Amino acid sequence: MSDEAHMARAMALARAAAEAGEAPIGCVIADGDTVIAEGANAPIALHDPTAHAEIVALRKAAANLQNYRLKPGLTLYVTLEPCAMCAGAISNARIARVVYAASDPKGGGVAHGARLFDQPTCHWKPEVASGLMADESSQMLKDFFKARR
Repeated sequence: MSDEAHMARAMALARAAAEAGEAPIGCVIADGDTVIAEGANAPIALHDPTAHAEIVALRKAAANLQNYRLKPGLTLYVTLEPCAMCAGAISNARIARVVYAASDPKGGGVAHGARLFDQPTCHWKPEVASGLMADESSQMLKDFFKARR
């Protein structure tokens, strides 16, 4: 599978989150063509402020692989730039590569805000790529929040 195919799946998870009343964010963790785990935003449903799509997917991946430090070479695809909490979890899990769709100037923790991976205290720094399906993801988020105002 290509980056585009994995991000398309993350977008489908984001749409499902929106339909459930959650912020439309989806995440896929893959080892090449093989999907290891996936998640969608669920803090409302799970009554858990940490249940961001990335955290949900990382927890499933760790359970599936039976290791809190995930195997080398995994890529995490997410529809919105990870926040500082999620970036910290990505680093702790030793994810090799992060691909995110839309940037998040207000809450992002990778290219904005804390820029966690650039900090000298960050022990594991994944490769980062952004912009894949960014317009679609950004529009989905705008539409979701506009409907709630």
